[in-house]
Amino acid sequence: MNAEQVAALRVLLAPTGWVEKAAAFARVLRGSARTPGGLLVVGTPGHEPWHLAAHLDQESRFAGLAELAPTLVRWAPPAGAPAHLSVGLTRLEQAKRGESLLVVSPETAPDPLLERVHDARRGGATVLALDRGDPRLEGIAHEALVVEANAAPLSFDAAQHLVSAAAGDLSERSGGLRSRLARLLDAVSGPATGTW
Repeated sequence: MNAEQVAALRVLLAPTGWVEKAAAFARVLRGSARTPGGLLVVGTPGHEPWHLAAHLDQESRFAGLAELAPTLVRWAPPAGAPAHLSVGLTRLEQAKRGESLLVVSPETAPDPLLERVHDARRGGATVLALDRGDPRLEGIAHEALVVEANAAPLSFDAAQHLVSAAAGDLSERSGGLRSRLARLLDAVSGPATGTW
């Protein structure tokens, strides 16, 4: 990515409001996660959000927020998987007050997932959804961030990166996240030279 592409990306994201939306959602996520391991992250059978969970774990370490360290909940953990990759859906049945459930769903959530999410909410967990516009899932969630298919220039994967970066950003100003994104882009592509 060259300096012109970096500048174009900044210009594209600025008027969309996505940086602010991700920051607002991340504040709710950060505020609802109260205990280490109590932030449960689950996807659909066809989409396991391990990448987002890894970024949240990294952000929790960088920001010193142990409660932001997620527990990845998997539909079918393989036998012999390491402990952090072997948490199954039964964990959702144990969700309680003081815990959060982040549902990452780039497709319509199936009934078995909705039932488990509803059970977690009844148990007292705060439910958040990052989805593509699933009214049934959003009806259960306390807070939802919808990334519709026509949300260009932001993809569903890019939205997950924005949310995880914002979750670890302790400044309440969106400029803090903007500044981090600018530094990240500069590190990847080199600083803008100011010449076009």
